[in-house]
Amino acid sequence: MSSTDHVDRYAVVGNPVAHSLSPRIHSSFAQQTGQALSYQAIELPHDSFTAGIRDLQQQGFSGVNVTVPFKREAWELCNHRSEAAQEAGAVNTLTFLQGGDIDGSNTDGVGLVRDLVDNLKVAIKDRSVLVLGAGGAVRGVLGPILAQSPADLTIANRTLEKAIELARDFSEQGSLEAVAYDALGADNFDLIINGTAAGLSNEVPPLPTRVLGANSICYDMMYSASTATAFVDWAHSHGVAKAFDGIGMLVEQAAEAFALWRNVRPDTTEVIRSLGRP
Repeated sequence: MSSTDHVDRYAVVGNPVAHSLSPRIHSSFAQQTGQALSYQAIELPHDSFTAGIRDLQQQGFSGVNVTVPFKREAWELCNHRSEAAQEAGAVNTLTFLQGGDIDGSNTDGVGLVRDLVDNLKVAIKDRSVLVLGAGGAVRGVLGPILAQSPADLTIANRTLEKAIELARDFSEQGSLEAVAYDALGADNFDLIINGTAAGLSNEVPPLPTRVLGANSICYDMMYSASTATAFVDWAHSHGVAKAFDGIGMLVEQAAEAFALWRNVRPDTTEVIRSLGRP
């Protein structure tokens, strides 16, 4: 490569971030689409996210993905936000614009829905959906889930007040109910999505097994590169026929970010397979 050739630089930032599969995923996308770019993982200190992002701008980076725990700070830093980002109150994709402005997007929700509906052939429309958790991860995906027109959507959370607040914020987009885990009744659900961070400590939310029906499908937004997540293990141990982790969501949200940056949408099928999903 000559000195006149230019390679656009991207990164994923978080803390911790060394475990991230994003560099591998984006490198695969670049190779597949013939894009000249570099992509790396960069750990930023907890107390200097903004300074770290400004430094990457100064270095000439074109954009970054943002992971835990900086998605809210990324939202606050943006000069412009997509509708999905504005709604979610969190940003996972930053694009650095000429003149110093920063554009913020959230691709988590569309990534989740695309994995469920397109890859796994799991219908959301007219189905009964239970979402576990009421934190930033869930806020980032509720809009796209509701856009699929489920029959009903229930948010269950340890702290009921947080679930109620979330249901109120999205009430104009569909029918939502907020409950504490111990208030989940005899009704079972077609689709149960785990959006809690319990899996980070190999735990499962305190979920009564009566929420499971004969044909319930479980989906964990967390993923594990080696073994099944705790939630997927729990689902299988209680007889659920179909339970999936979030590796496909990870790849699909990355593909959406890649398309925003490069104006070309990569194919995700082989990349997801290469990361271990059959």
